[in-house]
Amino acid sequence: MVDRNIAVVGAGYVGLTTAACLASLGHRIACVDNDHDKLAALRRGEVGILEPGLSELVLEGILRRKLSFTDDLIEVSRHADIVFLCLPTPTTSSGQADVSTLQHVTGQVRAHLRSGAVVVVKSTVPVGTGDDLVIRLRRSDVEVVSNPEFLREGHAVQDFLNPDRIVVGCQNPRTAELVVGLYRSPDVTTVTTDRRTAEMAKYASNCYLAVRLSYINSIAALCESTGTDALDVAHVMGLDPRIGPAHLRPGPGWGGSCLPKDSRALLATAKAADVDFDVLDAAVRFNAAHQDRMARRILALLGDGPGRPRIGVLGLTFKAGTGDLRDSPALAIARRLGELGAEVTAFDPTVRGTPQAPLAVDDPYQAAKGAHALAVLTEWNEFQELDWHLIDQLMEGDLVVDTRNVLDPAQLGAAGLRLHAFGRRIGTERLEVKGAVDGIPVRHADDQ
Repeated sequence: MVDRNIAVVGAGYVGLTTAACLASLGHRIACVDNDHDKLAALRRGEVGILEPGLSELVLEGILRRKLSFTDDLIEVSRHADIVFLCLPTPTTSSGQADVSTLQHVTGQVRAHLRSGAVVVVKSTVPVGTGDDLVIRLRRSDVEVVSNPEFLREGHAVQDFLNPDRIVVGCQNPRTAELVVGLYRSPDVTTVTTDRRTAEMAKYASNCYLAVRLSYINSIAALCESTGTDALDVAHVMGLDPRIGPAHLRPGPGWGGSCLPKDSRALLATAKAADVDFDVLDAAVRFNAAHQDRMARRILALLGDGPGRPRIGVLGLTFKAGTGDLRDSPALAIARRLGELGAEVTAFDPTVRGTPQAPLAVDDPYQAAKGAHALAVLTEWNEFQELDWHLIDQLMEGDLVVDTRNVLDPAQLGAAGLRLHAFGRRIGTERLEVKGAVDGIPVRHADDQ
């Protein structure tokens, strides 16, 4: 197997994972970024991204002299066999993905790429972006390939090194074989197609997950109002091989750096193509309304309580295993609780007081102290190990709302706490309908 000289442009989440993993496979990697503070930290082996295994791979790559960090894009491009573009594509005001950074970098390296070099677009980009970059390069001796990433935050290193599929969009079968070979995963399913199809496949995959998550959250809301159990329903659904069990767990909504952005971008693409995409549009609208509904439900479950209830929040990141607050439903719900008049104190293992989360405290018991209700909004494992008897003593009230269904009802009941789990039929015999939030009945535990 041939070790390649590879430039990875962008040291963000995707770029750094790509660089570190390719270096661990034996390739010689130069990772390029224009953030000098980030580069200085990375050269010391300091990774600012919370991702299991990533720090170790970065340090290993540096020590083995397989991984280096630089801001000299031009010099790196002169020596690279392959250039990976792992650059941000943020959402514009119209919902479209902004590809101007990719276009700018392509213009910078155009005259400096060696003959026979391959430019691999790993960023999530609108259909036709690769074709546009071919025109901008004006180099018949340089190929542009679409190779979308399918990395899950919290599992990115594992997903890169053990992919469930590799998708390559290009015209030349030999180039496709070269790109697939970089991963050194001989048994993985590979799909070779054209650039535009590869670009669409990435959006189609992410946006389907968004629709699926909104669907199961709609089912969970319906389960609450009909006295049925959403986890049992999801289990039955998942036994159907046409459906499968993944992404059928109810929660406070979907978020993160990909699904919201990609959903807006695909909707913008559909609008430009004059294609109605009502199912995705409905999923996006439901997700925003669902987060507001969850905040209102937490307050409604308190009944006729204090004028300004104190709510303790456990979890702020969009999911466990990351430090990512981007489009986090947990953060959105915490903020909405404040807007609705609650006094909110939040704890997350990876978040301290920042402009994004100014109410964060350093200890889960601080979040619980004096709270009329405690809401679990992110599924961190450590929340299952809390001393619930101590929390019962610290809280002013006794209500715990588990939006992630990660807590043990028996454990909380033994501590004297009243658990409301989203979509669950826990304690149905003690529940009654006392109102509605956005047309959906709110079920309260009685006072016995």
